[in-house]
Amino acid sequence: MALFPISRTDRLFDARSACALVALAAALALGAAFFMQYVVGLAPCPLCIAQRWPYAAVIVLGLAGLAPGLSPTSRRALLGLAALAFLVGAGIAVYHAGIEQGWFAGPESCSGIGVTGDSVEELRRRLSAAPVVRCDETPWSLFGVSMAGYNAAISLMLGAFAATAALRR
Repeated sequence: MALFPISRTDRLFDARSACALVALAAALALGAAFFMQYVVGLAPCPLCIAQRWPYAAVIVLGLAGLAPGLSPTSRRALLGLAALAFLVGAGIAVYHAGIEQGWFAGPESCSGIGVTGDSVEELRRRLSAAPVVRCDETPWSLFGVSMAGYNAAISLMLGAFAATAALRR
């Protein structure tokens, strides 16, 4: 007797079910980010915000895949786009984790690099316009892995699931 009968796991990868699952997973991930921001009090840096957009796109794509009367082919196409969105999110997360680890130089807008000015007034203006939260600092980690690191892993796993469901017939 199999641990997971084929008929049950096949339903997971059914295009309609997969659309619901990726939308739900993306909503949970986005909800976790908002929880960390508004309940725990971890202010996001610009790259943290950028990592949220692919999840929002996947929610829209997943919900669109639940529209009644949509063909399985159309649902699989939406799942393929969701897989691409997860891949983009994973790329942003890997870049962010690399900045936190010092592997990459971060953008000037969030790493504290390039805060210079021709005059004291110019320097004051740039400092007051600079974001408070830096991308090259890790405000929270679990087992030595930052939220960006976990996001990269989660995005890759969800992307693999969406791609597998998109390619299934």
